[in-house]
Amino acid sequence: MLLALHHGAGLRAAVRAGHYGDFDADITAAVLEEAGRFASDVLAPLNRVGDENGIRLEGGRVTTAPGWPDAYQRWSAAGWNAVSGPEAFGGQGLPLAINAACTEIWSASNIAFGLCPLLTLSAIEALDAHGSDELKKIYLAKLVSGEWPGTMQLTEPQAGSDVGALRTRAERAATAAIASPARKIFITYGDHDMTDNIVHFVLARMPDAPAGTKGISLFLIPKFLVNRRWLARRAQRHLRQRHRAQARHACCPDLHHDHGRQGRPRSVT
Repeated sequence: MLLALHHGAGLRAAVRAGHYGDFDADITAAVLEEAGRFASDVLAPLNRVGDENGIRLEGGRVTTAPGWPDAYQRWSAAGWNAVSGPEAFGGQGLPLAINAACTEIWSASNIAFGLCPLLTLSAIEALDAHGSDELKKIYLAKLVSGEWPGTMQLTEPQAGSDVGALRTRAERAATAAIASPARKIFITYGDHDMTDNIVHFVLARMPDAPAGTKGISLFLIPKFLVNRRWLARRAQRHLRQRHRAQARHACCPDLHHDHGRQGRPRSVT
């Protein structure tokens, strides 16, 4: 893996050329060694547990396999979700190539688990590159730390690879846009019990948008609505108690059940 990074991906040459500031390429081996240790000790043993126990949906509540919430909390607390995240929002700012190598390790040990941070990584990149300052202040640090994971809500029953055929609509409000979802399917980690909140990135179309893929916009829709005042006061418990029942039913009325990767929740809106 080090050979592929340094010579195949050109990481060492990029570091010498100054593309990564004062990053020391020699720490790459230490990062990958620790990633491998966590994958072997924590994630790999849960792979079979996930397949044997699967995901449950009872009373509007999605429950993952035993040990999965604890593994995710340990994984995020160790900083693995923040490896390549922007430093301004609590990330380590390491080259994306290193995070890609870590992602390969998570997937090799437990791909059902590894799909969760893979989606969050994409959410971080999208929000950092295209989100408003207000959205970044509320959500980006949470995504970078892994405290709140991200998802993608793309597919609809009539719009699979042809996402331009989607029916989800969004209307402009006074301070934002409000999406009125059609039925979204195959939402990997669309609902679960591993974190307090989930940040969904939803494809939808505004009323005046053109047809086809060019008219599609991306909307940030959290499982639980928050604002900076609540975050400053750390009042998330009140928020969850207020919205728990209706939000859980709204987010996940059903689950998909695959032949493999039983530990991965895939929800339907």
